[in-house]
Amino acid sequence: MSNRKTLRVLFCMGINQNFFDAPREEQLQVWAAFSAMWNGIHDLPGVKVLGNMDDDQGMVGPSDGYPWTTYLLADVPDIETVHDACNLFRTTSVGQGPYKLWRYAKVEARIGRELVIQRA
Repeated sequence: MSNRKTLRVLFCMGINQNFFDAPREEQLQVWAAFSAMWNGIHDLPGVKVLGNMDDDQGMVGPSDGYPWTTYLLADVPDIETVHDACNLFRTTSVGQGPYKLWRYAKVEARIGRELVIQRA
């Protein structure tokens, strides 16, 4: 996306204690829900995912903030789409139970723009 109005967004995602306290079968359901959310961000109209990074080897345990568990960097067309991406945590079901993904994981969207540095 070369549109100057495009937002550069770093989705910072953290796994919380509820995930670690859950039995293995529930953790597998959370992973399936997390995968659905992740693919849902990729599938939002106008979103171009630029990359991701997982911090699960250098950081152990729940993420209440920085450092986060994983990051997804994307160009997003507008603030509404950023909100739609974050809303996937509220709407993605975990298994057949009553819980949504946000019981086990959180997201913080850092919004900016691409930094372009001209060569002298």
